[in-house]
Amino acid sequence: MLLQKRRNHGEDLLGLVLPNQPIVHLWGGSILVFHIKRNTPIVNISTKSQFRDRQSCFYSAWERTTDRWVLSTVESCYAIQFLSILPSHPTTPSLFRDASHRALLLQQVQTLCALGTTEEVSPFHWGKGILLSVPPDPQVQERETEKSFENHKKKNVSKQEALNESQLLTMQDTFSSQAEDLARRKKNEERGHQLYKKSNKILKHSKSKKEKEEAYQLLTEAADMGHLKAMEKLAAALLFGYHGPQNITAAVTLYETLAEKGSHKGQTALGFMFSYGIGMEYNQAKALVYYTFGSLGGNLISQMILGYRYWVGINVPRNCEAALTNYRKVAYFIADKLEKNEEMPVEKVRLMEKSENLSSNNDFLDWDVHQYYKFLAERGDTQIQVFLGQLHLTGRKGLEKDHSKAFYYFLKAAKAGNTHGMAFLGKMFLEGSVAVTQSNASAFKYFTMAAEKGNAVGLWGLGLLYFQGKGVPVNYTEAFKYFHVAAEKGLADAQFQLGVMYHSGSGVRKDYKLAFKYFYLASQNGQPIAVYYLAQMYAAGTGVFRSCQNAVELYRSVCELGSWSEKFLTAYFAYQDGNIDSSLIQYALLAEMGYEVAQSNSAYILESEQVKILSNDQMYPLALLLWNRAAAQGNAFARVKTGDYHFYGYGTKRDYVTAAIHYSLAVDHHIGQAMFNLAYMYEHGLGIPEDIHLAKRWYDLAAQTSPDASIPVFLARMKLEVKLLFSEMQLFKQFTSSWKMSKLDTVLRPHWDLFALVVIVILLVLLIRNR
Repeated sequence: MLLQKRRNHGEDLLGLVLPNQPIVHLWGGSILVFHIKRNTPIVNISTKSQFRDRQSCFYSAWERTTDRWVLSTVESCYAIQFLSILPSHPTTPSLFRDASHRALLLQQVQTLCALGTTEEVSPFHWGKGILLSVPPDPQVQERETEKSFENHKKKNVSKQEALNESQLLTMQDTFSSQAEDLARRKKNEERGHQLYKKSNKILKHSKSKKEKEEAYQLLTEAADMGHLKAMEKLAAALLFGYHGPQNITAAVTLYETLAEKGSHKGQTALGFMFSYGIGMEYNQAKALVYYTFGSLGGNLISQMILGYRYWVGINVPRNCEAALTNYRKVAYFIADKLEKNEEMPVEKVRLMEKSENLSSNNDFLDWDVHQYYKFLAERGDTQIQVFLGQLHLTGRKGLEKDHSKAFYYFLKAAKAGNTHGMAFLGKMFLEGSVAVTQSNASAFKYFTMAAEKGNAVGLWGLGLLYFQGKGVPVNYTEAFKYFHVAAEKGLADAQFQLGVMYHSGSGVRKDYKLAFKYFYLASQNGQPIAVYYLAQMYAAGTGVFRSCQNAVELYRSVCELGSWSEKFLTAYFAYQDGNIDSSLIQYALLAEMGYEVAQSNSAYILESEQVKILSNDQMYPLALLLWNRAAAQGNAFARVKTGDYHFYGYGTKRDYVTAAIHYSLAVDHHIGQAMFNLAYMYEHGLGIPEDIHLAKRWYDLAAQTSPDASIPVFLARMKLEVKLLFSEMQLFKQFTSSWKMSKLDTVLRPHWDLFALVVIVILLVLLIRNR
């Protein structure tokens, strides 16, 4: 039972709601019992007059949020004389305000409703709260009432039976259809799941192109059956061009379906495509919306993208704390993977440097070099054996991750007495893998062999066994001793473990400053989990002054070690195979996540004009955007490129002032090209005041900084000297009164280097002939 107080423009209306019973209202001295009609529409009655004039019976409810009456029609209306229920109480609405009175009233009303002794109110009086008189002859009234009740009951029973039969048939048909749909859906889900598992197994273990095509065919069938993960994987394959041709249109359709189903991967992918205008319009606002939904769904890539955007201020205000929040979520996940050795960094090749031979490519082993190393390893070179073992252990330098080969090379080196081979064997036994069964005893044996000969990895391994109590009792004192000796030898893992001990107070007095010291040393030596601990300390202000900026930078470096960085390899191989669009898509996603190398590579591919998935109008503006983002992260070559785009007007309006600013910033990084460009602008007064002496100075600095600039600088200096000579000759000055120097400069400026080259060739020919 629920008692609700109602109000109707100056009149009190108290309602008593009886569970599974007619609704009882007290209004103006009368009790009105309403039988509610099911599934009736709700109507709004805002005034008292409308309520009174309506020729039907209403159940009233006060809606506080909208301050209006919400009324619904009812089937019949009855009035019970108030004094016939409880004569000992006054006929006032205050009756309902007492709990005991309500209980008595409820009991009496239920009795009256069951006996049918209530009197039906005529339509004229419905809703008016008229107090009805008591019937003059109770016996006659009772007989008439019983007769009316029986007739009404028979009618209702017959109607109800017919209605029940019709409803039952309808419900049976509905339930049968729903059951069939449910069974069919369940069968499809099971079938789709089996196909998905089978395709994953083939993709994981097969290397042939034919088997991978078969796997993606199974994946397509699973996706057609509505399997969510299959749809996500298939959409990614269509977007990035994995093991087949790209199909951007099909990928967009799949991702839109996934986004509607609430897939955070689908939302993230749509955000990425909106941000570049790939397969749809270029719209940064929509991209931000999809990234936000993806982040709320727990997508790590979306969280990393939002972290970068808040950090740099891309289409959102710069907000260090928001960037910290997003990066911290991703870094927590990556650090956990790193502790389990499930995430490893990959090589990041710069396409521009490789094409221009600006540096030797040490990122991958050439096939012939690899064969030579294998030959040396078989001949007994223990250093090469350990080197190849490490590459196969982690899957570096383009070699596949293969623990069997790693174990083979480490074992050969250990048998030859190489301490590194012994130590890495201990590490493999400690961690265990498919190729090597985990064994604490074997790990202790090999770590001891290496440690006895002073090997830092062996000392660290023994310390770790004592620290974690694997194969030996936990002994923090012994662990600290081994860690300390290994740390003194510069081993990053040992320095990190000392930091952990001081941070947690395990076996030593808790000391955050010493913990910070060892975490810092380990991070400088390349220990990624130490970087995460440093970020935690900066974010919380533990042992060091809190710094949001330092915390974000450290968290970000941890985030960049995620498994998604493997796209650097697949993108590079796609570029090498001539799949330019596939390579661009992969680099572009990494660029969106804030990888500077990916931003440079994406811009480099875009300006090569080999891309087919974007229109020509999109390429240069996007390339400028990416060069600018890479330059903001300290890439000096990208800074020069940004200056070039403003100088020549590629993807933007020609702006010499902005170009000069970018060249000046690049000069701080000792870039010869930037110095040469700045000298040229000083020579001709483009965007900066003309200054011949500063031009000569920058030309000379360019030649000193970069040997490749010697010949261009020589030609430019010759032109500059000739120009100076002519300007200082009085005769030439008179000559220029009729034909001004500016005209000569205008004629020669576009082809000054060719003109100087022709002059040099003529001089050389004259020298050779007169020799």
